[in-house]
Amino acid sequence: MTPGRDLAAALLAAGPLLRVLPPPVRVRCADPATAAALARLCDRLDVPAPAPVTDAAGLGPFERVVSDLLDLDANPAPPPADEPRVVAEAREQDFTCRFRRTDVRTGDGVVLPTYAAGDPDRPPVLMVSACGMPARLAEGWAGRLSRDFHVLVPETRGLFADVDGFSADTGVVAQADDLLAVLDRFGLRRAHLIGLCGGAVLAVVAAARAPERVSSLSLWHGDFDLGDESPKTDHQQNLQALMAMAARSPQQAAAVHAVLTNTMLGVAPPRLAHLVTYPYATPELLRRYCRLNGAIMGTDLRPYLAGLTTRTLVVTSEDDHTAHPAGSRAVAARIAGSVLHVAEHGDHLSLFHAEESLVDLAARFVAGDDALGTRSPAEAGRRVPPVPTRGGEEVFP
Repeated sequence: MTPGRDLAAALLAAGPLLRVLPPPVRVRCADPATAAALARLCDRLDVPAPAPVTDAAGLGPFERVVSDLLDLDANPAPPPADEPRVVAEAREQDFTCRFRRTDVRTGDGVVLPTYAAGDPDRPPVLMVSACGMPARLAEGWAGRLSRDFHVLVPETRGLFADVDGFSADTGVVAQADDLLAVLDRFGLRRAHLIGLCGGAVLAVVAAARAPERVSSLSLWHGDFDLGDESPKTDHQQNLQALMAMAARSPQQAAAVHAVLTNTMLGVAPPRLAHLVTYPYATPELLRRYCRLNGAIMGTDLRPYLAGLTTRTLVVTSEDDHTAHPAGSRAVAARIAGSVLHVAEHGDHLSLFHAEESLVDLAARFVAGDDALGTRSPAEAGRRVPPVPTRGGEEVFP
């Protein structure tokens, strides 16, 4: 490994968060030579430069996240003569180089940064990630799937390309229609939709609104609301209540900003913290995120599931304490011909570790593998107790 490559790669990964955090963003750094190199690398990488400090005692929560990611005490800076090569190597391997960015403009004028990889002649897969998450959070999924498919990963409206002055619609219909706008921009008549967490809700709404545009649905640890059919975990209830407060006004968002930030940091996997905390970076970004994600969490999905016959895989686990497994079971029971896969362990955050077995399951389903279990009853909406079968899959007789 070239000295400094890890540091340059970490700076690129921290880029989305560094661009929205108010400066200065302090990071712990005891070595003056590393501090000087940090400034030069940031300039070459076009990333806002953090401010190195020797005393880490007063760092804020986001400064600790960035400090942990950069780990300047352990990641040596490259010699000045090697910096151009180190930067070039880091850029070549970075998500933003391997995935081509296209800015998609929707009918209401919103810009959606969308990243694409894979052969455009292969079957298209639209990754619908969790609301408000940078596209690179789905890199593990998208990278593996792009070997066999043309993969698109759009980012959420109002949180990335048009951060300043956003005032457009934040409802689920607008967000679902964004997915169709992406297909239009890429000239795609149909695509397979893979929805993760809240993205699963948007995938269902898009399929309900334009079933002819959706080849299949894969719904992973969905944050579903089906009234009394889908109890919610304590995490879902607490988060929904705090988000409702933050969405009311800039003042309310500022008041609960610290609480929500600490809540998320408490559950974020350390190596993903710089990504999953992105929409919490400022009170205004948080307010907007809470309006968008609050709409997803609070929309009763039953009207959109009525009569839905899209080929569907629904995935949850026995021990998901973030998004209640009962919601996924209820969704599967309402979609004719769906397959419900219940893993022993996992939740919507662990999904983004992109374990090979999970991504391969998604790839098999998209490729048309129907040997994943018996389908649900042909009559959509019929409630049938699930029967466990082989391989951890839980399917309907």
